[in-house]
Amino acid sequence: MIRFSLICEHDHEFEAWFRNNEDFDRQKKRGFIECPSCGTGKVEKALMAPAVSTGRKREKLALAMNEMQKKAIAELKALSEKVRQNSDYVGDKFAEEARKIHFGETEARGIYGEATLDEAKSLAEDGVGFMPLPVFPEDQN
Repeated sequence: MIRFSLICEHDHEFEAWFRNNEDFDRQKKRGFIECPSCGTGKVEKALMAPAVSTGRKREKLALAMNEMQKKAIAELKALSEKVRQNSDYVGDKFAEEARKIHFGETEARGIYGEATLDEAKSLAEDGVGFMPLPVFPEDQN
């Protein structure tokens, strides 16, 4: 499909899609193309700039993506900090404490700490809800 910019005898501009150039010519000859603003059938193709990707567009896109990434990282940092401020640190006893809370053996509360990959898999198999907190270089000081 090709999108053509069209213009009528009254300078109304509009766009329409066609299978190819011949399809446009056929429909025009049969009177099937009309201006949606005034209804005239005297319609021609308008000059159209091709949609070409430029280096500037790519640069703008890269800058926008970089800004989105910075914003996402800032939001993750804020979330991580909020969890750390409002939860109890249980260190390497995380899996044990999370399991106790899940099964009602201890009071429910927010916790964070460390778990091995095997401990995390075991928690998931037991249906214990948890999620890893992101660690940022400045967190490791």
